[in-house]
Amino acid sequence: MIRVLIVDDHMIIRRGLRQILAEDARIGEIHEAADGPAALSLLRKQAFDAVLLDIALGERDGLDVLGSIRNEFPKCGVVMLSVYPESQFALRAIRSGAAAYLNKGCAPETLLAALIRAAEGGSYITPEIAELMTQDIRRDHARAPHETLSNREFQVLQLLAQGRTVGDIAQQLSLSANTISTYRARICEKLGLRNALEIAHYAARHQLLGA
Repeated sequence: MIRVLIVDDHMIIRRGLRQILAEDARIGEIHEAADGPAALSLLRKQAFDAVLLDIALGERDGLDVLGSIRNEFPKCGVVMLSVYPESQFALRAIRSGAAAYLNKGCAPETLLAALIRAAEGGSYITPEIAELMTQDIRRDHARAPHETLSNREFQVLQLLAQGRTVGDIAQQLSLSANTISTYRARICEKLGLRNALEIAHYAARHQLLGA
């Protein structure tokens, strides 16, 4: 039976996912974590076959947590869950090692199929993501500027676009203000931007702010 860890900062979401999983005979132990540090702590204490990971966590970005899981527990399959459309994060998540990327509005059957496939060490690609991958190949590597950002730079870009200050972002990500300022400078250099207003306009134009 599959051992699953649910990682989401909303209790009602975790409980709903637990209820769905508990109804399937293939699912065994189910544990919950409200944030990235708690998830990593549980993973270091016991073995899990798969993780259901929200992409938008409080203290640590889901993609950041995904990277830590893939580095420390490469045999553990990770299914990313998000309210954001596939066009915003799916390819980035797959490239970072996720076995699947699902919208939280997906059918329970899809969720379970992806989870089982991830636990087996495989990937679950929805038709929407398959189309995005096809488009990505056809672009012949002519990527949008923000696609060259690292996951951390992309996270900082979104927070800056939301109007967050360097100090606010530093506190949320547990980094120094100097480090965030460095990320901001790299973002501006890579995207050809000059200030926070241009960052906000860029993010809005490319629909990077999410729902």
